[in-house]
Amino acid sequence: MSNLRIIFITDPIHTLPAKKDTTIGMMMGAHSLGLPIYYTEQPQIYLKEGTVHTTAKRVHLKLAGENKLASEQDWYDVEAPENFTFGPNDIVLQRKDPPFNMHYIHTTYLLELIEKQGSLVCNNPRSLRDCNEKMFTTWFPELCPTTLVSSQSHHIKAFIAEHQDTIVKPLDGMGGSSIFRVKADDPNLNVILETMTEHGQTSVMVQRYIPEITKGDKRIILINGVPAPYLLARVPAKNETRGNLAAGATGVVQALSDHDLKICQTLGPELVKRGLYFVGLDVIGNYLTEINVTSPTGIRQIDAEKGTFLGKDLIEALINVWQSRHAQ
Repeated sequence: MSNLRIIFITDPIHTLPAKKDTTIGMMMGAHSLGLPIYYTEQPQIYLKEGTVHTTAKRVHLKLAGENKLASEQDWYDVEAPENFTFGPNDIVLQRKDPPFNMHYIHTTYLLELIEKQGSLVCNNPRSLRDCNEKMFTTWFPELCPTTLVSSQSHHIKAFIAEHQDTIVKPLDGMGGSSIFRVKADDPNLNVILETMTEHGQTSVMVQRYIPEITKGDKRIILINGVPAPYLLARVPAKNETRGNLAAGATGVVQALSDHDLKICQTLGPELVKRGLYFVGLDVIGNYLTEINVTSPTGIRQIDAEKGTFLGKDLIEALINVWQSRHAQ
């Protein structure tokens, strides 16, 4: 393990919100284990003569404890950029926030080649492409609210008329963007559907409204298929239906319910099989609504309140996977 490197592919490091960013929590986990931390961005990863390389900077954290930054304004130093080739001693964490666009997809192709070069990539690049965070839930219909996916207004209107109170959301959104609560008598129904489906060209997801959203949209963290002991319930702001911190929700840390654990037990083996090592489930009431695989968040809030160290738990889990591969 002496030559092991932890490499983060993320947004520009100076843009990461120091107080709550999950990637920083993962970096602190790697630091606590004495592992060198490197940071790069999607445009810095390149293929040359069949081999994938990057230009990365080594990161040094400034800490006031194992899991606490010394300052939210001045929390890291970076060394001069260096070029290197990805290899068997690298654990690579893809932590680039959406949008999940063609640039992101092109990066997953490079990540597959990085895996071919022997690196362990979190999360598995094929699964990043295959497991749309909204659509992947439909593999588990028994856990989901009544759902329709369509681009056709007549199907959507019929669904809304049947269920009266619904949520309409894009398949590729994040942070609560473009999510509408739509009732059957909504005077803006036509324009909402025209806009969201791009006049029948783009599919959207429509689900029966779940009243339990007032108690919070629960973010459950799974590390290599195992749920963290606590979740982050995001309680919507007044006169708001979206349980997203980006939309003004308040985070409340809670223990998992028996039903939450049942959902995790159902999904865990499938996530492990697909190489989805770090996943954030969204659960409202007893219903699974999203399976976040690209850049799940929420661990810092849980750590701060409960004294856990989920970033370290993740890195340790990845090291175990890495070691088991090298033992074969």
